[in-house]
Amino acid sequence: MILNVRVSPKASRNLVKKEGNTLKVYLTKPAQDGLANEQLINLLAEYLGAKKYQLKIIKGAKGRDKLIEFSE
Repeated sequence: MILNVRVSPKASRNLVKKEGNTLKVYLTKPAQDGLANEQLINLLAEYLGAKKYQLKIIKGAKGRDKLIEFSE
C-alpha cells in the first residue's frame, strides 16, 4: 500500500490527520539530519498499528510531500 503524506515539521505537537486521501502529519522535530523522517516513521507505525520496518519512504525524503510504502 502507498500512502500520500504531507509533513509539517517543528509543530507544537505530534499529530496525524486524515484529509481526503492524504495523511497530514505534524512533527515536533526539525527537518534536519533526518530527525523529522525518523519521527515520521515512528508516528505512522504507531498510528497504523504497524512495525517500523514495514514503513519506507520511497519518494520525498527531503521534501514535505512524501510517498510512504506500507508493506503488511
